[in-house]
Amino acid sequence: MLRLPPPIWTMIFLGLTAAANWAIGWPTFPVPHREPIGLAIFFAGWVLPVWAFRVFRTEGTEVDPVSETNYALVVRGPYRITRNPMYLGLVVASTGVAIWAGAWPMLVAPVATFATANFIHIPFEEAKMQRQFGEAYDAYRRRVRRWI
Repeated sequence: MLRLPPPIWTMIFLGLTAAANWAIGWPTFPVPHREPIGLAIFFAGWVLPVWAFRVFRTEGTEVDPVSETNYALVVRGPYRITRNPMYLGLVVASTGVAIWAGAWPMLVAPVATFATANFIHIPFEEAKMQRQFGEAYDAYRRRVRRWI
């Protein structure tokens, strides 16, 4: 599962749940103004990942989660709030898509995105960061929560 980046997994989950919804023919859930609410949540979900990407570029370090090394331990910007702003953004954005679509099965996509990140990608990255940055990473982990 590490071969595909988390945004691809998120798109796969959204596609599978949209296909399931289409195949089952579930009715949309009755949320007033669900389309604008869903779109607002979707776009809000991109704030942290874009910010994090820009900070990574400024720091001159790798964005690729399976890179063998990172050039810097990034602890500023959105990384002061959460150790995983990109993954958090994917969960929020996919929740926005599910709400926008109004399809019950699509609510599985953000849960699957969270589970994939939390139990596969993040442990891999945390182990890599621990090996690379040691006590500095341990201190960062004590200060900043994994999600929020």
